[in-house]
Amino acid sequence: MSWLTMALAKKFDDLNFKKENTWVISGIGCVGRVSNYFACNSAHTTHGRAIPVAEGIKMVNPDKNVFVVSGDGDLLSIGLSHLIHAARRNAPLKVVCVNNSIYGMTGGQSSPTTSTGLKTKSYPGGTLYTPLPVEKILKSIDNIYYRQVKGYDLKGFEEAIEEVIHHQGFGFVEVMAICITNDPRLKKSENKLKVAKELLK
Repeated sequence: MSWLTMALAKKFDDLNFKKENTWVISGIGCVGRVSNYFACNSAHTTHGRAIPVAEGIKMVNPDKNVFVVSGDGDLLSIGLSHLIHAARRNAPLKVVCVNNSIYGMTGGQSSPTTSTGLKTKSYPGGTLYTPLPVEKILKSIDNIYYRQVKGYDLKGFEEAIEEVIHHQGFGFVEVMAICITNDPRLKKSENKLKVAKELLK
């Protein structure tokens, strides 16, 4: 997600964020290495723990700009409880979740947001379960910021980052993406779909 990294870095520059006053925290997964590409304070955490690490940093350093950038496999599975309760507390964190709806780094297993019926490595007959309603969960919590953008919508992402930065409490930007390596929707199979805009309606 080089465009995402560049867009965030550009916004940091536009807002004159100093590297000593800015933190980028990431977890495990396809997006997990993002924090290493920023010339600021960063931490690459264990699986599912990006949000509590970020919240701890923000509590100790309330004047710092603290961002979490990670994927659905990290934030919406093992990290889901941390996400919900940080939002419930309206913790002053800014979270960017790249949701490609699959465990791409480990071979293409179904994730909490995989569409029902989609054939994956772990469910060759089609995923059995209803995908996690992330938007509904977060929008049920008062006073937080939530916005979903498509992975090809750079302008929308830049607008969302501008908005979430100026929001006073907890903010969550969900970037709907595809896994070009393991997403079964891209394969010439019974799933049929192949184009990003068609996949991410």
